[in-house]
Amino acid sequence: MYEVEQLIDGHWSSRAGEQILTVSDPRDDRPVSRVPVASDTDVSDAVAAARRAAPQWSRTAPAARAGALHAAADAIEAEAGDLAEIMAAEMGKPVDGARDSIAAGVGTLRQYAELGPTHRGRSLAGDHDAIDLMAYRPRGVVAVITPWNDPVAVSCGLLGAALVTGNTVVYKPSERTPATGWRLARLIAPHLPAGVLNTVHGDGPAGAALAAADVDVVAHVGSTAAGRAIAAACARTGAKALLENGGSDPLIVDAGVDPVWAAGQAALGAFANSGQICVAVERIYVHRDVAGPFTEALAAEAETWSKQIGPLVDRRLRETVHEQVRTALRAGATLVHGGEIPGGAGAWYPPTVLSGCSDDMAVMREETFGPVAPVATVDSFDEALGRAADSPYGLAASVLTPSMSNAQRAWRELPVGTVKVNAVFGGAPGGAAHPRRGSGQGFGYGPELLDEMTVTTVLHLEAPPTGW
Repeated sequence: MYEVEQLIDGHWSSRAGEQILTVSDPRDDRPVSRVPVASDTDVSDAVAAARRAAPQWSRTAPAARAGALHAAADAIEAEAGDLAEIMAAEMGKPVDGARDSIAAGVGTLRQYAELGPTHRGRSLAGDHDAIDLMAYRPRGVVAVITPWNDPVAVSCGLLGAALVTGNTVVYKPSERTPATGWRLARLIAPHLPAGVLNTVHGDGPAGAALAAADVDVVAHVGSTAAGRAIAAACARTGAKALLENGGSDPLIVDAGVDPVWAAGQAALGAFANSGQICVAVERIYVHRDVAGPFTEALAAEAETWSKQIGPLVDRRLRETVHEQVRTALRAGATLVHGGEIPGGAGAWYPPTVLSGCSDDMAVMREETFGPVAPVATVDSFDEALGRAADSPYGLAASVLTPSMSNAQRAWRELPVGTVKVNAVFGGAPGGAAHPRRGSGQGFGYGPELLDEMTVTTVLHLEAPPTGW
């Protein structure tokens, strides 16, 4: 069993005797990690340590900060196998997939190490005898609160951007993957001065205490409910809230597409990582012309995926997912594949396909976060576009269409941050998008994340008067 520790001002401690959480392996229910729950004092001490370390770290040369991130990336890369085993044990992702996710995190850390020293302000056209500049400065102390579904890659992005721009950090990994976060911090911290990176652990109350603490930014990836609570806390303290929260991402399958190919795309979007991806396909609108063969092919894809996906992160999430499926069936949806909890240990749930779904069903309206593909049939692209846009979320959307005009309409009219045409995943590494509505606010990745982690100072500089 992994014994998780907290890091405060350069000192690691398990704080034995405090409240302890135990995480179980979702594959077989065996206990896998024990984690101390941060007290309010722990959180205050971690923030105070970060605050003390901030002035010196902000004055450290950007190239030196970048060098520290490169060294941390080397350390993570060297221990990727061990980190993948921990990640698989805590959240159920198959080890090969966990290694891929860790590799993505290493790449992101290196990306910010390269971008940091080139992040610059600009000169302004002022008076001839003066210099006018817009210069970036670190915000100060950043609280980084990360999710369990992609714990290394997401953490590397937020930690990398915060640290390379001269901020200090208090890092709270998800209570569902605490050992993964602890091991990641263990690999990064030796390359930083004491107090620059601090970690605390715990569930909702610990996260709430950190969000309400004396920090300058709260960067959160996770549920919409948590994000709204963080936004409210930041409104009280004046901290900047940087949020990427839940989504109910639509997939539109237009007339004229190959239904078998489209089913493969839909399955990838709905079932990858057991559906536990922020930008997973959560609801499908398929044109009536291709609905029959598409749904049949999607059921075949679900059968194939059932042999390769991992479990859900825990039984609590599995029950939430299954309740959405049961509620949809009671409301008139048809079960095409899956939909039954298997016997035995663990939090396994099969890839599930539902047809005849309506937009008032929770499985269509809310974020399911499981391997469920609910399908609704539409009579036109207009109908699909309108129904896809009618959502309390605004994270991403996918459109499969042979029509360039429909593709153009989709990215212009869908109120989401990311639109993917003829692919459910993919995109250039430098892209950054604003989530909308309940899905959050601010740039959570890409070069623009460096702007979010900094403040701009305008400088007007004139020479002293002649004769002084």
